[in-house]
Amino acid sequence: MLRLTKKDISLLVVVIVLTMLAPFLLNPFPSDSGLAQFNAGYPDLMQKFVIFGIFAIGFNILFGLTGYLSFGHAAFLGVGSYAAVWMYKLVSYNVLPAVVLAVIVAGLFSVLIGYVSLRRSGIYFSILTLAFAQMSFALAYSVLSNPSFNLTNGETGLQVYANDPQIFHGDHLPNFPHLFGLSMGSTYKMAAGAWEFQFNVAYYFCAIFMILAFYLSMRLVRSPFGLILRAVKTNQTRLNYTGLNTRPYTLAAFVISGMYAGLAGGLLAATDPLAGAERMQWTASGEVVLMTILGGVGTLIGPILGAGFIKYLENIFSKINDNVLHQWFSFMPDGIEDLMVMIIHPFVGKGWHLTLGLMFMLVVTFLPGGLVEGGQRIKTWWANRKSSDKAGKPASTPAE
Repeated sequence: MLRLTKKDISLLVVVIVLTMLAPFLLNPFPSDSGLAQFNAGYPDLMQKFVIFGIFAIGFNILFGLTGYLSFGHAAFLGVGSYAAVWMYKLVSYNVLPAVVLAVIVAGLFSVLIGYVSLRRSGIYFSILTLAFAQMSFALAYSVLSNPSFNLTNGETGLQVYANDPQIFHGDHLPNFPHLFGLSMGSTYKMAAGAWEFQFNVAYYFCAIFMILAFYLSMRLVRSPFGLILRAVKTNQTRLNYTGLNTRPYTLAAFVISGMYAGLAGGLLAATDPLAGAERMQWTASGEVVLMTILGGVGTLIGPILGAGFIKYLENIFSKINDNVLHQWFSFMPDGIEDLMVMIIHPFVGKGWHLTLGLMFMLVVTFLPGGLVEGGQRIKTWWANRKSSDKAGKPASTPAE
């Protein structure tokens, strides 16, 4: 029914189960434990996991399948956010129309940028996408914030004000993004002993879109269209010699990837109705490149793993300060305690990027296939170990 192989269906089921049970799985430590610092089961972070997972899945469709490395994908993320907020300002806070508009606008914008950028390949394509993204950032930050036609509100960011039209917004509806009256900010908290689990409406709304995005990416990868994209990555010149025009296929991949980014931008606005130019900066584009490479370029689940890994470091490691470190090592003598804090300090807090950089170097050096390759190696090692254990057991002989 899903038109997937048995292996792909198993992978999809795993993703669904992990996503639905995330509030439990990401809160392994009791709330009053010193290790609760590493819990990630709170709504804001879980929303980022799935939203940036969508962003990375879309980027992987372009980079992982065709080999075209874009340094400007954040432009579509930002455009999607601006489109969603404008829908809130003009129509209502309902998230569904806002998300649909975000995908459409990002798709149209990606057609324009892709049509020009794909006239070149390799590093020239990457530089063109970076240039377009930086131009988009400059437009959003200054030019389009002109008082006469203020589309982006500049450095303050685009947001909803009380005097905005919102023609379908009733007094009975919440003044926050909602799904037909169900506020995206609603959170149910469940206490279970020393643990507390949070079930947030916005998280599950975004999670459903991530599951659908993952399923569509699987279908695309296994389709004849995906096969042509992989052929483009392998040897585009040889493919052109067969008489096949690859431009429509690469443009289609670029637009689909841009629409995924627009969806992620719209969902960001669904969780926080504010759109700022910083979402279009080159650093945001570089972040999705890191996510895809860390997770595994060209793999199905790799981009999701990479997005979760980086967002975990950004939100958990960045909050570990010297006070937390001193609490961890308080059982040691004062001199040893201070030494341990001094050693670890550069890798946490504001220095979390150093940890990320070291992790990236290790992955690129020893696991070119990313975290997915690491998992495959562990699986192979475990299978070989079980086989060797079975081979080492003496064969049983029948009783006489």
